[in-house]
Amino acid sequence: MNDSYVYIITALLPLSAFMLVLQSNPYHALVIQGILGAVAALVFAVLGAADVALTQALMGTLLAITLYAIAVRSSLVMRLGVIEESAIEPDEDSLQDGKAERHFGQLIDELRTIFDKHYMRLELVPYTNRQALYRALMDKEIHATCKKRSRSEHDDQDHAPLYHTTTRVRRLYDIMKAELSSPATILTYENAPNSGENIYSSPK
Repeated sequence: MNDSYVYIITALLPLSAFMLVLQSNPYHALVIQGILGAVAALVFAVLGAADVALTQALMGTLLAITLYAIAVRSSLVMRLGVIEESAIEPDEDSLQDGKAERHFGQLIDELRTIFDKHYMRLELVPYTNRQALYRALMDKEIHATCKKRSRSEHDDQDHAPLYHTTTRVRRLYDIMKAELSSPATILTYENAPNSGENIYSSPK
C-alpha cells in the first residue's frame, strides 16, 4: 500500500499520452506534452533514476516544448499578399462611400475568423504593385494574394466582386471555398511552378 502512489503516477503516463493524441488544437497539445514530460520525469525520480529524470525535465520537456512552440507559432501562419494602400490608384467607384475599403475590411475580418477556427494566424504582407505581388506568390514567399479587380474585370456590374483572391495552397483554397461567404471577392487556385521556371512573363 505504501507504494500505491507509484502506480497512480505511472498510470498518468498513458492517460496523458492518450489525451495528447486526441488534441486537435496544437497549443493545447503543447500543454499536454509538457504535462506528459513532467509526469515522466517524476516517474524516473520516484524510481531512483535522478539523472534520467533531470535529463527528461531539461531536454525532453523544457527544451522540446520551447522548440515545438516556436515551430507551431511560425508554421501556422497564412501570409496574404496585398497591394500597399499608398500604391492603390483611386477611381470613381472606390471613392463612393469608401465602398472598396469597407468591403476589404469585412473580407479580412472574415478570413481572420475562418483561419482562427483552424488555429492559424492571418498575416498581411504589403507589396508595391501587381507584378511584385504575383512574383511573391510564385516564389512561395506568401500563401495567397488579394488584389482589387480592374475595371475590365468588373464588367461594370454593380454587385460584381471588388477583389480577387488567389492561393497556391490547395488546402487553403478548400478551406476558403467551403467557409468564405463574402461576396466581395472571387476565389481561385493557382499551382506555383517549380523554381527555375519562367514565371514572371504574364503576371495576373
